[in-house]
Amino acid sequence: MTLLDNAQILPDDGLTGTLVGRAWVMGPVPGPAIVTLRADGVFDISAHYPTMSTLLDSANPADAARSASGSYLCSVDALLANSLPGVRDAARPWLLAPCDLQVVKAAGVTFAASLVERVIEEQARGDAARAHALRGQVQALIGADLATIQPGSAKAMELKALLQQKGLWSQYLEVGIGPDAEVFTKAPVLAAVGCGDEVGIRADSAWNNPEPEVVLAVNSRGGIVGASLGNDVNLRDIEGRSALLLGKAKDNNASCAIGPFIRLFDASFGLDDVRRETVHLRVAGTDGFTLRGTSTMASISRDPADLVAQTLSAHQYPDGFMLFLGTLFAPIEDRDQPGGGFTHKLGDVVSIQSAWLGGLHNRVTHCQTAAPWRFGLRAFIGNLAARGLLEKVGL
Repeated sequence: MTLLDNAQILPDDGLTGTLVGRAWVMGPVPGPAIVTLRADGVFDISAHYPTMSTLLDSANPADAARSASGSYLCSVDALLANSLPGVRDAARPWLLAPCDLQVVKAAGVTFAASLVERVIEEQARGDAARAHALRGQVQALIGADLATIQPGSAKAMELKALLQQKGLWSQYLEVGIGPDAEVFTKAPVLAAVGCGDEVGIRADSAWNNPEPEVVLAVNSRGGIVGASLGNDVNLRDIEGRSALLLGKAKDNNASCAIGPFIRLFDASFGLDDVRRETVHLRVAGTDGFTLRGTSTMASISRDPADLVAQTLSAHQYPDGFMLFLGTLFAPIEDRDQPGGGFTHKLGDVVSIQSAWLGGLHNRVTHCQTAAPWRFGLRAFIGNLAARGLLEKVGL
């Protein structure tokens, strides 16, 4: 298995952009710090912005992060080196998931290719062996031109009527080509893991995969102010048995990874760059197996801004939210036996990278053995108070 290095965490243009995140910092009172990465090192700006939510709600987050005075923590190389899978010195800072008070939402079935796979999951009732046999049949009936169909359009409604006549209509097709996007809550506030942390799959799942995605950072006013990378870990066998098991398939201990940081929108990077981004996936197993894939945002069926608008259509988010945009990637390569498809094994290192957003790297374990989530809202508020930062949050 190829070892990872610091260069695989930074974007292709290095520190050109405005990169902000959260790091666990030791001190009189250890806790999560809001940090910005600069050419001369990593700086803790928590004295000005004690939460990421506070920073993203500023009038211009990128300007705020760049102009804030802060205390020097360490070199950028030292922070990144201490945030690789399996490498952590608890006495030195390491990266956390870059979000804190934001609700973590996810949009599903936003790409035509993954839409077909969701229909196959449903038809196979979560059985990977049946999925192999069904794949050709389903693709022949649905056709290969789904990517050209605008969700909610007249053409989409014509296809819906045709598929209903053939008895192939699916709840996944409803959200894939219908007017309403699927938007669900991926993880509780503060439950996401960051770059270098273990990512979890349930021990009772036999068919699962990573979902490499772009994740938007949205403030309390509904403004899209930056982006990150995410792994929306998916248990295909559990969701395939019933879409009503989505919570069990998606929201488990350590099943949501976000990072390595948020790249804020500035002169070097904006929403149009998100729309053109390509996300690369590499899974490297201890068994020598390697899986590669890509997810090209240009192929998304729903514009990112529309997904944000639909998320905001009937709810308020006073602390902002992070929104997974969905993935084009749905692995079907056989790992162990012909027709068996892909599923994770313990020890897999999942690397999700893109030119603008850097690299998010995690090692796979069982949810039951991953580090338990214990730093919730009460612990967070208490920690801010102990560090004399609570009054700066704006509570």
